[in-house]
Amino acid sequence: MNLEIDKHEIARTRRVDTPTAPLPPGRARLRIDGFALTTNNVTYAVFGDALQYWSFFPTADPAWGRVPVWGFAEVVETTAPDCAVGERLYGYFPMASELVIEPGRADDRGVADLAPHRQAMAGAYNRYTRCATDPVYDAAREAQQMLLYPLFFTSFVVDDFFAGRDDFGADAMIVSSASSKTAIGVAFLAHRRGRRVIGLTSPANRDFVEGLGIYDAVVDYADAPGLGAGTAGFVDIAGNADVVRAVHTAYGDRLAHSMIVGGTHWDHTATATDAALPGPRPEFFFAPTQVAQRTAEWGRDELDRRMGAAWTAYSDWTDRWLDVRPIVGSDAVAAAWGELVAGHIDPRVGYVGSITDGGA
Repeated sequence: MNLEIDKHEIARTRRVDTPTAPLPPGRARLRIDGFALTTNNVTYAVFGDALQYWSFFPTADPAWGRVPVWGFAEVVETTAPDCAVGERLYGYFPMASELVIEPGRADDRGVADLAPHRQAMAGAYNRYTRCATDPVYDAAREAQQMLLYPLFFTSFVVDDFFAGRDDFGADAMIVSSASSKTAIGVAFLAHRRGRRVIGLTSPANRDFVEGLGIYDAVVDYADAPGLGAGTAGFVDIAGNADVVRAVHTAYGDRLAHSMIVGGTHWDHTATATDAALPGPRPEFFFAPTQVAQRTAEWGRDELDRRMGAAWTAYSDWTDRWLDVRPIVGSDAVAAAWGELVAGHIDPRVGYVGSITDGGA
């Protein structure tokens, strides 16, 4: 069974029941036990065509798509030598009860899905990690890994991108959508490096953001035009064109770098203007590119070590504020998806979903 999203009206969902087919040679059937639902998944839907997110798990009807989610699954049937029944895997799945993959490029850490339709996409999203050998895996903290690890991985490479360039010489880092989990990860890491971090958020989330203790200043979106002291780098996770313009106008040429990461304000309609955007041209950040660079420079083991150390510190810290909430069944998952799309989620809440009997 799959939960599909209307590509042109992403708040709409439908349940599609697909009968289980016999397993061809060289395949593995994975029972999807649980997955995280966050605003990151809304970003996947918003950029589904532009960044090929819809292409990972194609549908019979091109008007509908399967949004990728991060989660855990168990191998329940296999005709492939690289997967064993009972193995637990972590990776990229559809909102579904099962997924059939074509395992390959296997080693002790994991396997890749070699299905032809996935080969044009970034390899990092096709990789499934074996939990038995994953240094960050903790069976008692699967929820934290599903909810936060993919977002924190993005946060880690965003911060590493800035750190590796000496923060472009900026005095501060400005982060929009400061209550989002990706933004919180960026702020946590930059704060830990001793950087001054300014969070942009809505009045409704201001108390939560201030209470985190990782932002040196918290500014309402309406007050963004009042920014501009010193120099800054900008990490845009909101995707709100008016906020971007306000930050660029406030700093002008003193904005050292402008990075586009997400689109939590996906339904915002920008104020019409033909005026050129002051300061540097915003650049879209694609995490796999930075990962590939650091893998080449450091080696995979060193990248994993640095990421693992940062993740452990961050994961432990999130216990202060993260409220994990299980959602079971396609109706409950669809309802949670609707809340995420509408932006009605308490930033403390992390939804862990399952549409598999006995999951989550």
